[in-house]
Amino acid sequence: MPKVCQYYFAPHSPWSYLGHARFVAMARQHGVQIDLRPLDLGKVFGQSGGLPLAKRAPQRQAYRLTELARWSEHLQLPLNVQPKFFPVSPDLAARLIIATRLALGVDTALELSGAIMRGLWAEEKNIGDEETLAQIANGLGLEGRMLLKSVETASVQAEYDRNTDDASAASVFGAPWYVYQGESFWGQDRLDFLERALAR
Repeated sequence: MPKVCQYYFAPHSPWSYLGHARFVAMARQHGVQIDLRPLDLGKVFGQSGGLPLAKRAPQRQAYRLTELARWSEHLQLPLNVQPKFFPVSPDLAARLIIATRLALGVDTALELSGAIMRGLWAEEKNIGDEETLAQIANGLGLEGRMLLKSVETASVQAEYDRNTDDASAASVFGAPWYVYQGESFWGQDRLDFLERALAR
């Protein structure tokens, strides 16, 4: 039986961005397949008692910025803690990632996911904009326009909805969220614990 880790994430989540490349490298090192599951984080928040950023108390918002800066420095990963195009709707980007996985496979979708998140958090790109997403995909040698044509299809939307429903059923309440052999790990700051599980 192949080892599989479910990877729930949101393309507009800075924490997903901070953990993405490390998680992908870790999974490959341990021969673990990644079950890529972009989800609607807003719906998950609504069902689990979480609050969108703008509705959180000021002290929580301020500490979030401090932690983002700390993790960016610690990981030596560029990150603008207050990017120009944030908040932004993640839906189009999430569906593009799903469409890419369906058309070109998980590895290509993972690469695109990383480029989209890097675009938002390090390159001041608007990932809610169709043309911007096409350019990000094109930069990876993909046919961005062709992929974007399929984001509105029933199969892509159905998978996006199913990912979100499955996340709620699995008691997911944040992103990134990893599920390996029935055990959940919330957040890029739990990747050390996940790696121990993957290495068993």
